[in-house]
Amino acid sequence: MIIGQLKDGYVLDHITAGRGMEIYDLLGLGELDCSVAMIKNAESPKMGLKDIIKIGRLIDLDFSVLGYVDPGITVDIIRDGKRVEKKRLTLPERLYGVIRCRNPRCISSTEQGLAHEFRLTDRENQIYRCVYCDSLARRR
Repeated sequence: MIIGQLKDGYVLDHITAGRGMEIYDLLGLGELDCSVAMIKNAESPKMGLKDIIKIGRLIDLDFSVLGYVDPGITVDIIRDGKRVEKKRLTLPERLYGVIRCRNPRCISSTEQGLAHEFRLTDRENQIYRCVYCDSLARRR
């Protein structure tokens, strides 16, 4: 399989096998008018199997979403055919509009236009809590 080199864009690498489509959907990559390559179950010496996504244009990526969905992911930023930066993502301290509060009495559920906001309260167990009502949300 040959997937061309990027002139400008991103390589999302070290995605846990099977999570690539979830990231593809969350980032709305199907709506882009540039090339997007999705590689599922690529062999990896470190991970066994992994997914990889290549995006053929520099876009506004929400790294907190990527870190939340798959904290081990790496993001290579490509400019003029060369990697200019490599980001290693971890669980974000705060999430805005990524997960929804399940408490029906929370202000974020009743007030339209108020973003659902969560803070990481337990990194080891990957637990987030709503900043408004303190409801619990576990990472997927």
